[in-house]
Amino acid sequence: MSVKIPLSPIPVLNFVSGKFKAGTGSKISIHSPHNGALIGEIHQSSPEDIQTAIADARRAQKEWAATPIKERTKILFQLRQILLRDIDEISHLKSSESGKTFTEGKAGLMKGIEVLEFATSLQNLDVGGKLEVSRGVSCEYRRMPVGVVASITPFNFPAMVPFWTIPTALALGNAYIWKPSEKTPLTSMKIAQSLQEAGLPDGIFQVLQGGAEVAQSLLDHPDVQALSFVGSTPVARAVYERGTKAGKRILALGGAKNHIVLLPDANPEIAGIGISDSFTGCAGQRCMAAAVVLAVGEVRHHIQKIIDRASSLELGKDMGAIISKAQVKFLHDQIENAVAEGAKILLDGRKASPPPGMEQGNWIGPTILDYVSPHQEISKLELFGPVLCIVRCKDISEAMRIENSSLMGNACSVFTSSGALAEKVISMASTGMVGVNVGVPVPREPFSFGGINQSKFGHGDITGTSSLDFWSNLKKVTVKWDQQHDNNWMS
Repeated sequence: MSVKIPLSPIPVLNFVSGKFKAGTGSKISIHSPHNGALIGEIHQSSPEDIQTAIADARRAQKEWAATPIKERTKILFQLRQILLRDIDEISHLKSSESGKTFTEGKAGLMKGIEVLEFATSLQNLDVGGKLEVSRGVSCEYRRMPVGVVASITPFNFPAMVPFWTIPTALALGNAYIWKPSEKTPLTSMKIAQSLQEAGLPDGIFQVLQGGAEVAQSLLDHPDVQALSFVGSTPVARAVYERGTKAGKRILALGGAKNHIVLLPDANPEIAGIGISDSFTGCAGQRCMAAAVVLAVGEVRHHIQKIIDRASSLELGKDMGAIISKAQVKFLHDQIENAVAEGAKILLDGRKASPPPGMEQGNWIGPTILDYVSPHQEISKLELFGPVLCIVRCKDISEAMRIENSSLMGNACSVFTSSGALAEKVISMASTGMVGVNVGVPVPREPFSFGGINQSKFGHGDITGTSSLDFWSNLKKVTVKWDQQHDNNWMS
């Protein structure tokens, strides 16, 4: 299905205290990556807009926290029904502003709904606990909301990444302030509208549009108790340092440079499809995309399968656009530099034809470079585009030394038919997520999403059971009602 691109610019509004209103700051124009058309205009949030939103969230949060969790999750059940009802509309909207195909836009929203379904289950999980620790003495813990929390999300997943955090934070009783990417803000208004229709009280969910200044204000404001961020490593580090200095709880996910260990005994069909789809999906603009294939031994047949699969993709139909022309130029420059340093082009996406009528969009096809040195910039830097580097390795030990040398630590996969070799990669990989014969090893709920090393700053993960401690505090209660005759040190 073709992406439906808005025919006229959509005014991008804040959502504060149950009302949509324009920010009072400077203006930003939004262009579709598909064809360059102007599809939206933002008036950024001013300091006064931000102050009003946070103050209203703080007032509303107290009553929301006192609402039983079963009532809070009932609203999330309603939200799920609304999102499924409007899934095509939302998928078209988010695809038009992010560059994704319609199918990719829909898949991202479905992953977000999966996290929403996990959050609705919290009412039936053990979110507290009580135990008799001695005669007449009991201890218990109660999971309490943090208060006013915030999230800063990236352009590449306008619905999925926000839904990593929105459902769990709300289910646990927090008020939530969202600063979406200024490159992809249209989807945020539809999500706010959906939450309002589901019955969420005014002030519990707020959207503040704008760029870096809005993000910095949220990081500095004393009434924002916790904040999550997803973006590049340099910015994630800066967010973590600034937020923690201000006394906040921060979880900042950074970039990635994901390696795939390709072994000679791998199934060629599985490897060809898995690796190709990993580096071309979402036009490579995702932190779980394959970036470097560590080719061990004789794998010519496997590499040809990757080339065949990638070269069969049609721009606009099977693969989406790049977010900006500046990013396309960056990718072109990286490819040129790699070739100048000795890499060999197996598939050149710079020659791919844009879809008819979308020549003004931001396009580059799948690109595969062989004989890349692990010391080249292109094999170490996060590219965020459909470019795959092949590094030749004499054995699995050399492959893992290269993988371990990466500063990032998001994901690593191995393609093999050997359980023993797969286990060796699993145990040696310096990443938070590992896949076996899986090109995109994203865990499913309730297993949590998150990397290590410079792919994450802060403790815990952003989804799954590991996320509960980030969005809540544990209150410990010790109770004694009667004096026991046989006292001991615990009484």
